[in-house]
Amino acid sequence: LGLDMEELEEIEEDAGLGNGGLGRLAACFLDSMATLGLAAYGYGIRYEYGIFNQKIRDGWQVEEADDWLRHGNPWEKARPEYMLPVHFYGRVEHTATGAKWVDTQVVLALPYDTPVPGYMNNTVNTMRLWSARAPNDFNLRDFNVGDYIQAVLDRNLAENISRVLYPNDNFFEGKELRLKQEYFVVAATLQDIIRRFKASKFGSTESVRTVFDSFPDQVAIQLNDTHPAMAIPELMRIFVDIEKLPWNKAWDITKRTFAYTNHTVLPEALERWPVDLVEKLLPRHLQIIYEINQKHLDHIASLFPDDVDRLRRMSLIEEGGGKRINMAHLCIVGSHAINGVAKIHSEIVKTQVFQDFAELEPEKFQNKTNGITPRRWLLLCNPGLAELIAEKIGEDYVRDLSQLTKLHEFVDDDLFIREVAKVKQENKVKFALYLEKEYKVKINPSSMFDVHVKRIHEYKRQLMNCLHIITMYNRIRRDPTRLFVPRTVIIGGKAAPGYHMAKMIIKLINAVAQVVNNDPAVGSKLKVIFLENYRVSLAEKVIPATDLSEQISTAGTEASGTGNMKFMLNGALTIGTMDGANVEMAEEAGEENLFIFGMRVEDVTELDKEGYNAQEFYERLPELKQAIDQIKSGFFSPNEPDLFKDVINMLFHHDRFKVFADYEAYVKCQEKVSELYLNSKAWTKMVIRNIAAAGKFSSDRTIKEYARDIWHVEPSDLKIPPPNEPRDAAEDKTPNGTAA
Repeated sequence: LGLDMEELEEIEEDAGLGNGGLGRLAACFLDSMATLGLAAYGYGIRYEYGIFNQKIRDGWQVEEADDWLRHGNPWEKARPEYMLPVHFYGRVEHTATGAKWVDTQVVLALPYDTPVPGYMNNTVNTMRLWSARAPNDFNLRDFNVGDYIQAVLDRNLAENISRVLYPNDNFFEGKELRLKQEYFVVAATLQDIIRRFKASKFGSTESVRTVFDSFPDQVAIQLNDTHPAMAIPELMRIFVDIEKLPWNKAWDITKRTFAYTNHTVLPEALERWPVDLVEKLLPRHLQIIYEINQKHLDHIASLFPDDVDRLRRMSLIEEGGGKRINMAHLCIVGSHAINGVAKIHSEIVKTQVFQDFAELEPEKFQNKTNGITPRRWLLLCNPGLAELIAEKIGEDYVRDLSQLTKLHEFVDDDLFIREVAKVKQENKVKFALYLEKEYKVKINPSSMFDVHVKRIHEYKRQLMNCLHIITMYNRIRRDPTRLFVPRTVIIGGKAAPGYHMAKMIIKLINAVAQVVNNDPAVGSKLKVIFLENYRVSLAEKVIPATDLSEQISTAGTEASGTGNMKFMLNGALTIGTMDGANVEMAEEAGEENLFIFGMRVEDVTELDKEGYNAQEFYERLPELKQAIDQIKSGFFSPNEPDLFKDVINMLFHHDRFKVFADYEAYVKCQEKVSELYLNSKAWTKMVIRNIAAAGKFSSDRTIKEYARDIWHVEPSDLKIPPPNEPRDAAEDKTPNGTAA
């Protein structure tokens, strides 16, 4: 048709239906589950507006609505035949036959199905996203028949449930609409799962009493963080109130069905719903949660008599300052398996955050280190590197990434070293052209591309990177003749719209960029770019072009990280703290092949005991003092000298993430980075060692571990015959068991 495929791809909108790592992880998991031949479904909400589009105006973040469905979505298929009702509000009647939830408001859940193809195996799974619809008699069955027009306009109130994604990453905002969204996806999904279970040959046994006995053997439900935690009381409500199962049997089935993945240890991110809100919106669920809690606390009291503090710590209900439901505690009590997402994180979960629970049932706690799909994050985004690897070790590594270890044989192969460097250079030139087109800045493609892309958050310490930029700038100005390894520093990411400090950090980075990029004394030695509207499609462009990956969170705060893995697989070197999956990356590649710096978890704990005093570092480190004084004096904001006073005040008086404490080690480590970059061959050899060690971080490996250790299903390597071939041969080999 004379159309350019790449041009066509550029036109398609991202489905930005998540905030950051959590949503992207789910997408990688769906790809791996299909590729491993698992009968798995991904359930979520079909938001009409996804994560906002970020515009930078005068250095500030400005949000615009993400109207991603404006031109339609060719990949989805509406399934009105599977529409289901979801109930809200109302009251509970206790009758002779049990509890009844009555006088509720009904919203319909309309499913949209998107196919999820496995890699070259003819398996296609389903992602089912729910959209909210008002019933046709909405507001018309009441007494207000008079105002028909208003009644129809009010349908929006019901349909607002799936209107927009809450844009917070690692932060809990206890809004009623958000709780409605969480229950909406849970209630629709559980009805769907039970309908499918009853329709299958496993569900149709004669004796009514044992209908659900096989449920946990046929259905596994993985809770991706606590956001779908209401699934636990909802499944109990279905079993007890509707299916009339005895409580203990229902609870046993429920626990064996659910497993919970914890994704963060930041206290401000943990969901704690006010009891009065839950009572208003979901009165029956609150009663069930109280019942679960009572039985749970009775059990604890029998094991630890007179230990009231333990009861308080382990309760699902937190007292004081308004009663709240701790959703993580609900998930732990209601699941048969709990996991963190990297070794260090799972240890912190066990020994600190949920210590009481882990002492009680240590066998429930596991680790499942995150991974990324090599299909999107190598083949699709970096075809040059993927092909180069295939020439050396064959094409099988795409489905078995552990085969990358074979690249160790070529670490000293001069031709291979040159080819790896060449692919990187081509990617950099291509991205430099993109930057020049989008940002009208001239980029030196031979400079080191130093990239820090992720959600803007204090714990991720974009501020520390910013202080390093200022330090490099000051060194260039102090001694313009001194050898300086040229860098293009690229920082990108979205700040939650209500997160003042994160927005100030974006403004500061842009203010510093303005000064650095326009100083003739600096020239092409240092360029700073804030990458606007960072998203998956932009990650696919910047990651293959990166030389240095910044993974510099305070030790103990980043649960895993997955961007770190994407950079490693695409031939970037990592500068990072011993946090999240960085620890395992260093373990796989050898610590000498990453630039590791700064406090370990133990050091952070120790510093907390002593008391962190920022002032002390400021007075001891002249370059830090100079950088801070410049920000404070208005050097980067001459028209508004005290623009960054909030940032400065935070850094000195309430910096939970201890930027100053790691500054010196970070700057010294960056000097080692520059030194190695001067030796192109040594740099590229280190790159090859990293790629060769990246195999562990495939989401295929992660999903195999979930399948075997938690869901109890076996991955299948069988390639299903395509529709145009007879299938009787494969028919009896189909494995039983479903993971939902």
